[in-house]
Amino acid sequence: MSINPAPETHHAPALDEWRNLHIDQHPQWADHPDFTNVISELEAVPPLVFAGEVDRLRSQLAEVAEGRAFFLQGGDCAETFEGATADKISARVRTLLQMAVVLTYGASLPVVKMGRMAGQFSKPRSSNDETRGDITLPSFRGEMVNGFDFTAESRVHDPNRMLQGYHTSASTLNLIRAFTTGGFADLRSVHNWNKGFTSNPAHSRYESLAREIDRAIKFMDACGADFNALKATELYTGHEALLLDYERALTRIDSRTEQPYGTSSHFLWIGERTRGLEDAHVNFLSKVRNPIGVKLGPTTTAEDAINLIDKLDPNREPGRLTFITRMGAGKIRENLPAIVEGVQREGAKVVWVTDPMHGNTISVPSGFKTRRFDDVVDEVKGFFEVHEALGSFPGGIHVEMTGDDVAECLGGSDPVDESAFADRYETLCDPRLNHRQSLEIAFMVAEYLSARK
Repeated sequence: MSINPAPETHHAPALDEWRNLHIDQHPQWADHPDFTNVISELEAVPPLVFAGEVDRLRSQLAEVAEGRAFFLQGGDCAETFEGATADKISARVRTLLQMAVVLTYGASLPVVKMGRMAGQFSKPRSSNDETRGDITLPSFRGEMVNGFDFTAESRVHDPNRMLQGYHTSASTLNLIRAFTTGGFADLRSVHNWNKGFTSNPAHSRYESLAREIDRAIKFMDACGADFNALKATELYTGHEALLLDYERALTRIDSRTEQPYGTSSHFLWIGERTRGLEDAHVNFLSKVRNPIGVKLGPTTTAEDAINLIDKLDPNREPGRLTFITRMGAGKIRENLPAIVEGVQREGAKVVWVTDPMHGNTISVPSGFKTRRFDDVVDEVKGFFEVHEALGSFPGGIHVEMTGDDVAECLGGSDPVDESAFADRYETLCDPRLNHRQSLEIAFMVAEYLSARK
């Protein structure tokens, strides 16, 4: 292990500049009697990820930036402590691996796999408060900040939840590492799981692609191929670095390079609501060596993107910066081209990823938040169309999904309708694609990638 346990070095002043800057979406817990002790404990615990792993991811994302690999990221909108069970984690990992096999074949490229897992316990909110009837309480900000139950006690911003988040992330990572190296990720098994999906008449259009993958795997078996990449894989983790108290406490200095690394996750991203150029989140993440993502919504200009590159990737290092576009199906084709062209003129090598979820959230009469599967698909198509027209590489997809049979997003070939929400709507925040919808997206993207080879 190459990371020193204590973050206190000559880097400390720079790493703490954010404390004097404007900060949005920040919990109100600094006056809590346990705050100082929680931070001290987090500064002393072992890192969740290590510098060598982070460096490996950065080099693999550099391959994506150069058009030589594809990036898949998926997982919960907001993880829950109760949901960190072996069954739920394995279902999520299994779905990601299934998607990755299909995308690998379709693209004829390696797929960099990342779970939106082991740290995605906080969420930005559009309002600080929530009112029900004549009662107003703080909004639910994810289980690392406060509770979902609508009571004054539950909604208190409690720093002790950061410790629970750390330990839950550690156990999740432990299980992910076991799954991806212990036979669970064997390519032959993962492909067999997909056969159940394509045998459903609703998904018959994907049978030919599944048969091609089947023939390729049988060919490898016939040749006696038994290399390690067939039996194991690497699955990285990423989350939105929203809680800077937590991220700063888990920053460690790499003993090889004396550089600071965020050790809460391999990949950290800045949300659409917190990407202010002179604000705290951009400042802090500019200081760590992790690969960084930034969500770009429909108001983003080319100038915004270039300024973010100058701030977060001044050395124009491929693999350092990922732009995750979340425009909405109706705006992606109109708004994205100018941004991509601006970045191209700068000569910067960023990774372009589509998040087709966040710009397509709607509310239905029953009161549920949902997304229409057709809108999700349309934004993905628009993303690829724009990059195809401009000669840039559509590097990846970032989806909110689960491995479970939930009903949260409307539609799909095996359709979910609103009547199913009453029994199978489980998310505490935003609606997620279920297992079948996630695989359908993967097959559709694979068809596109296959056609452009």
